[in-house]
Amino acid sequence: MSDHDAYRKFTGKAEFEKAVNSLMGLVEGIAIDAKINDNEIDFLRAWLDDHRINSGRHPFNELFPVVEQAVADGVLTEDERADISWLCKRLTSAEYFNAATADMQKLHALVAGIASDGEISVEELKGLSVWLEKHEHLRRCWPYDEIESLVTSVLSDKKIDPDEHKILMTFFGEFVSILDNKTIVSPVFLEGSNIVGLCAVCPEIAFSDAVFCLTGQSHKYTRIEFEELIFSLGGKAASGVSKKVNYLVVGADGNPCWAYACYGRKVEKAVELRRAGHTIVIVHENDFHDAVSDQ
Repeated sequence: MSDHDAYRKFTGKAEFEKAVNSLMGLVEGIAIDAKINDNEIDFLRAWLDDHRINSGRHPFNELFPVVEQAVADGVLTEDERADISWLCKRLTSAEYFNAATADMQKLHALVAGIASDGEISVEELKGLSVWLEKHEHLRRCWPYDEIESLVTSVLSDKKIDPDEHKILMTFFGEFVSILDNKTIVSPVFLEGSNIVGLCAVCPEIAFSDAVFCLTGQSHKYTRIEFEELIFSLGGKAASGVSKKVNYLVVGADGNPCWAYACYGRKVEKAVELRRAGHTIVIVHENDFHDAVSDQ
């Protein structure tokens, strides 16, 4: 049995759905009477402990930070409950698994294609390295990490010696046999799977009397610090997205390739309002910092 087999039973679609469904049940059960006590928060902490072995593996690595932050202060707010429920539903949706599966199938096919002629060049590995960088949401999913580690090691001296070529062919060759008509046939792509293209480019930000909302994690401010900063600049802070919000700031502390954790319920709501004709600007945190510095 390989080192990865022990994890696969936990990270398969059925097992992940079981874990997420139990989390959703806990969250809904805790909030059903609109009162949350220490014992109920302990149940959420117990869920985290039960699944901590996979906390760094996708897609648990998207869900864990959200739950851990929610229980850190011993209080589960309505907004935190809604965020957890929204993320659970997204991560167990068919469109998510279709998108992740399609990308993994493409990786298998890409590696098989590189090895199909029996020769692997530095140029091919560099191209593969670029592809891996663009698909970091597959990190912690076998065989992404193994391929990335191997490619990085071989490219460290910018050449492939005979022993390295043999190792590459042995590993990459495993995927040639699985390249059949079930691979990447009409792959399903998930529109808006990250924040790229949603955030305004070089936005003009006016603070006076404007309403700001933060989504995701800031790499510079706590939520309280963010609210205090907005207030000091003459604006107002909102905990949720509504027609009254002028700017939604997307926190930069996270992996922008994650499928949903950085995208979030609030971004989805902002996009819906924008499509309905309401003026709301989605701002990346880095641009927000630039605007603050200009004050």
